[in-house]
Amino acid sequence: MPVKIRLQRHGKKGKPYYWIVAADSRAKRDGKYLEKLGAYNPNTNPATIELDVDGAVTWLQNGAQPTDTAKAILSYKGAMLKNHLAGGVRKGALTEEQAEEKFNAWLEEKAAKIAAKAEGLSKADAEAKAKALEAEKAVNEARIAAAAPVVEEVAEETASNEEE
Repeated sequence: MPVKIRLQRHGKKGKPYYWIVAADSRAKRDGKYLEKLGAYNPNTNPATIELDVDGAVTWLQNGAQPTDTAKAILSYKGAMLKNHLAGGVRKGALTEEQAEEKFNAWLEEKAAKIAAKAEGLSKADAEAKAKALEAEKAVNEARIAAAAPVVEEVAEETASNEEE
């Protein structure tokens, strides 16, 4: 039975949410699956990915073929690297401890990159809010300046009416 690691679409129209599943390649896209490996939400920035890395590696070692998008997600979360390192351990090129050490170093580096991106996004968001506030203040000052002569005219008319 040819097994694929692929995305199964959930969510509503315009708001996709995907499950990462191991499924028979002949099954429908949103149909029967063998095991749910995780979830992928592209609606958030950065995209939210929850993945059972060990489960994905097990399926990869058993011959499951990931689709292009699933392969990108597995690479992003480190499942492809862990599978590669496990192959090195089987061949005797690495010990189990060395492979685990390399994988953990890669995870720390990846976490730092993700944190930097999230920080950059929050800074950009804060700058956009500051610019919007400045633009709003400028518009309000222009309105006040435009309304000042009208207010003075009204005050003069009421003063002249009171004198009469």
